[in-house]
Amino acid sequence: MPDDRIGPPLLGGERETLRAFLDYHRATLEMKCRGLTDEQLRQRSMPPSTLSLLGLVRHMAEVERTWFRRVIDAQDVPLRWSAEGDFQAAYDASASSRAEAFGAWQEEVEHARRIERAAESLDVTGYQARWDEKVSLRLVMLHMIHEYARHNGHADFLREGIDGEVGA
Repeated sequence: MPDDRIGPPLLGGERETLRAFLDYHRATLEMKCRGLTDEQLRQRSMPPSTLSLLGLVRHMAEVERTWFRRVIDAQDVPLRWSAEGDFQAAYDASASSRAEAFGAWQEEVEHARRIERAAESLDVTGYQARWDEKVSLRLVMLHMIHEYARHNGHADFLREGIDGEVGA
């Protein structure tokens, strides 16, 4: 599997480094899905789990949307895949396609990048309703890195189970 990810700067400032690590993890998820059919991307890990690579992409679209658009930018937008606010609904990719999931994810990543770049500093805050607390953009960036890192570990196992591909 070709690795065209750009690594974070070794001597960058805080914001540049956070941005680069987040983009590195975004690229890792995309790389883990490269070259697979829709059917392979929908392949579930093992019963009773509904976890699949496509489900992870949909979930990360929802996470990007929530933390950047809803929390930091205070946009009143619903979740993409659940009118009831159920984050687990994104994992059900049984009727999804690469085009649908990746289209949504790429759209949310672009919104997130725009919001982050427009923020005056990492100290900008937003309201996280689930916690009933204000949170900084810094926390959001770190949380997103954590989310991707954890789910990219899942993606490693899922991809290996599909076609034996390992690494990155």
